[in-house]
Amino acid sequence: MLRVESILKAMPEFAYVFNKHNELVLWNKNLESLLGYSPDELYRKNVYDFMEKSVKDINTEVISKLFRDKEEQSLEQNILTKSGKKIPVIDTANYVLIDGEEYMVGMAIDISKLRETEEKLRLVITELQDLKDKLQSENIYLRKEIESRHGFEKIIGDSEPLMHSLFRVEQVAETDTTVLLEGETGTGKELFAHAIHKRSKRKDKPFVKVNCASLPASLIESELFGHEKGAFTGAIQKQIGRFELADQGTIFLDEIGELPFDLQAKLLHVLQSGEFERIGNPKTVKVDVRVIAATNCNLEDQIRKKRFRKDLYYRLNVYPITIAPLRDRISDIPLLAEHFVKQFNRQMDKNIKKIPVKTIKQLQKYSWPGNIRELENIIERTVIISHGSSLSVDPILEPRFEETDKLLPLAEYERRYIIKVLEKTYWRVEGPEGAARILDMHPETLRSRMRKLEIKRPVS
Repeated sequence: MLRVESILKAMPEFAYVFNKHNELVLWNKNLESLLGYSPDELYRKNVYDFMEKSVKDINTEVISKLFRDKEEQSLEQNILTKSGKKIPVIDTANYVLIDGEEYMVGMAIDISKLRETEEKLRLVITELQDLKDKLQSENIYLRKEIESRHGFEKIIGDSEPLMHSLFRVEQVAETDTTVLLEGETGTGKELFAHAIHKRSKRKDKPFVKVNCASLPASLIESELFGHEKGAFTGAIQKQIGRFELADQGTIFLDEIGELPFDLQAKLLHVLQSGEFERIGNPKTVKVDVRVIAATNCNLEDQIRKKRFRKDLYYRLNVYPITIAPLRDRISDIPLLAEHFVKQFNRQMDKNIKKIPVKTIKQLQKYSWPGNIRELENIIERTVIISHGSSLSVDPILEPRFEETDKLLPLAEYERRYIIKVLEKTYWRVEGPEGAARILDMHPETLRSRMRKLEIKRPVS
């Protein structure tokens, strides 16, 4: 029990231990401060004293299930302080057997700040919507730089879903809170991660990116945490890991859903304690790192499939930001198209000044399974074949836009698009002319998507 007590004291969350009779027997200072009780008042206080009466039956069922099945249980609910204040939390508890006695050991994560921003968020979105100024002539969309409006370099657009996401970035950027960026492939999650870092107090410190899908499973632990010379076959010299490189700064864990399951426990430990050991060295390394993770998959679904740890998910999901797919941001397409036209004008020494309304309507009609990356590729192609000062869509691409008349699941759109790119590259994945380069993906990421979407090269 002494070891449990020492662990509780070190935890940054609100930690507790209840016995089989629902009596509080151990807790940390964080919980004591939150609840407002003295130690004498807390000792052996019943678990139901901290809960609303309306959820007593639900909690009874959860607690019974915990002791019966000996499995972790989680619940989002309000806990009551001594003054009667309700604190919204995510409560996670585990079954533990200590010296032959059964206990419920758990932690609660305060999510009240997230709730408090909802009304502010609604008001800000309404104000931003009123400020929108769309300019359109008879057959031309006028050029404009939208970056200066919201102050986020390289993030183009002024649609409501984008403004919603950027507002959440502003809310969390100056804190050290862990952020989980959720969005489909090609929506710009890395740009959002950079934006958070640049607006944080760590902006002058390192920003270190790790793509969890691109690193072989056998090397990812070494990449994250480092190794000593001779720690394993091929370790010919000492290597500093990405977490150590990011000390005092930010680490961006892209495609976190692809992290091998056996490494997730070690990552959770690092997130909780800021401590780890290099491979081949028992000495503890202490770091101060702000973590931003990103995923294009449903982590809750991965949890159900036993591919992702629930406790790691709760640690990462403290402040989620969802980045909308391009099909939900069609009002941003003219701005993005204009931005990419300017970019490729410079690269190709072109002088395209006009984007006809017909062209914009074609672009807005399409579902964009590849999101902004796909739009960028299409604009590059249209700039290449356009002559004069007006942008025109490649006739070869027009059937692609017409396909959207038939509604299909998003995964099928993505599957078809990847197959088209692979066919164009003669099924070459890597290299300067490979599909991964065109899709702006790491080759291992593309191979992972191909496996998930069951894309296989036809047998010739």
